[in-house]
Amino acid sequence: MAAAAAAARCILAWVVVAAVVAAVDGLAVNWGTMATRRLPPKVVAGLLKDNGFTKVKIFDADERTLRGLAGTGIQTMVAVPNDLLAAVADYDRAKEWVKENVTKYTFDGGVDIRFVAVGNEPFLKAYNGSYDKVTVPALRNIQRALDEAGHGGKVKATVPVNADVYDSPPDNPVPSAGRFRADVAGVMAEMVRFLARSGAPLTVNIYPFLSLYYGNGNFPLDYAFFDNGAGGTAPPKPVVDGGVRYTNVFDANFDTLVSALKRVGFGNLPVVIGEVGWPTDGDRYATPAYAERFYRGLLRRLAARQGTPLRPGARVEAYLFGLLDEDAKSVAPGNFERHWGIFTFDGRPKFPLDLRGGGRPAMPVAAGGVEYLPRRWCVLDPSAAADDGRVADNVGYACARADCTALGYGCSCGGALDARGNASYAFNAYYQAQGQAESACDFQGLAVVVDRDASQGKCNFSVQVVGSPAAALPVAAAAAAARTAAVVAALVLFL
Repeated sequence: MAAAAAAARCILAWVVVAAVVAAVDGLAVNWGTMATRRLPPKVVAGLLKDNGFTKVKIFDADERTLRGLAGTGIQTMVAVPNDLLAAVADYDRAKEWVKENVTKYTFDGGVDIRFVAVGNEPFLKAYNGSYDKVTVPALRNIQRALDEAGHGGKVKATVPVNADVYDSPPDNPVPSAGRFRADVAGVMAEMVRFLARSGAPLTVNIYPFLSLYYGNGNFPLDYAFFDNGAGGTAPPKPVVDGGVRYTNVFDANFDTLVSALKRVGFGNLPVVIGEVGWPTDGDRYATPAYAERFYRGLLRRLAARQGTPLRPGARVEAYLFGLLDEDAKSVAPGNFERHWGIFTFDGRPKFPLDLRGGGRPAMPVAAGGVEYLPRRWCVLDPSAAADDGRVADNVGYACARADCTALGYGCSCGGALDARGNASYAFNAYYQAQGQAESACDFQGLAVVVDRDASQGKCNFSVQVVGSPAAALPVAAAAAAARTAAVVAALVLFL
C-alpha cells in the first residue's frame, strides 16, 4: 500500500514537472521596440531571463538589441523588414545580410539565433500585392545564404503571415473548408512547398482580441477566450463542423489554416504562432482583467499540449505579443495598439500570469536596474484657464507627438479626468517623451513643472525611463492596419 502511494506520488510529481518543462520549453515572446524611450537591452534581456522566457522574436536585426541578447542563451528570431525584401531577393544582398546579421553573432557567448523571419505579414490585403513577387525569392535566398554560411542546420528562414491569407467560403464558413485567399493562393502554395523542403515551419499571427474588437458587438465575447463561458456569461452555441464543436476562435482560426494547408498537400507542416496576445488599454475590451483571462487559458493549453481539434495533442509553439508596451506605435487600427505588453513600458507586470505552467498564477518579475528620469511632472499651470483657446491647440500638439491613448473613450483615463486633468496628462506625456527637456514644458506659457505626483485615481501620470530615445519611426497606413485584416475569417465563422 505504502509502495503504491509512493509510486502514485512519483507519477504525480513527474506529471507536474512535465507540465512545467513543457510550458517553459515553449515560452516565447515578441520584443517590440517602437517606444519613445527604450529600456536598455541588457535590462530587457534580464527581464526575459527572470521570467523564464527561453525564446524571443524581434522585428529587425538591431545591433543594440542583439548585443543585449548575447550570452543569454535565449533562442532568437531575427527579421528582414518588409522594406528589404526586394533587396534580398538578390542573392548577393541576401548573403551580405546573413553575414552582417547572423554570422556576426555566431560565436561563443553570442546570440542563439534559430529563425530568420523574412518579412512581416507581407501578403496583407492592405499592401495590394506590393511584396507578393519578392517574398518567396527573398525566402529562398536567405535560406540558401544560411546554408552556405554553415548555419542552415540550426537556423531556418520562415515568413510570418497574417491570418488574412486564409479563409472559408461564405457558403460554408467552417474550419474544414479553409483555403488560401484566392489572390495569394499560388504564392502561398509555393512558399509552403519550400518551407516543407527546407525543414522550416510556417509562422502565422492569430488575434482573438481583434475578432472581438471588429465584431461590432456581434461577436460572442466568450469565443475570444478558452474557458467556455467561465467569465460569467453563458457560452453561445458552438460552431459545429461535422463532428467537431468549436468553442473558441483560436482553435477555429488555427484549424482553418490546417485545412488550407491540407488543400495544397502539406497538412502536416509545422505551424508556429508568431503573435498572439491581448492588450490592456485603449478599448473597453482591452483591460488587464480580460488579458489575464485570455493568457490564463492560453498558457494552460500550451503547458498541457492540448492542440486543436485537427491537431489534437500537438505541441503548439507560440510567441506571446508582446513583452512591453510601445508608445510610438501607430494607433490607426485602434488606441489599443500601444498597450499589448505583458509589462508596462518600464518593465512592471500588469497582471498575474502562470508563466511556469504549474497552475499557480503569480505576478511576473519586474525589470531590475531600471533608471528613471527625475520625479517631475508637467501640468497645466493652475493660473491658466482650462477654456483658454490655446489649451486645446497645445493638447493636440502634445498628443500628436506623445501617447495620449489612455484618455480615449473606454480607456483607463477616459472620463476619469476633467478638462484640466486631460490637458495636464497630455502635457506630461509630451514632456516625458522629450526626456524632460525644459523647453518641452512650456506650451505657450500654459504649463508648469511640479515635483508632486500628478496622477489622479487610476489615471497614472508616468515618469519616463532614462532609456535611449528611439530612432525615427516610419508610420505607414498599411503597416498600421496590419492586424485589422486578421479577423475576416474569424468573423465569418462566428457572426
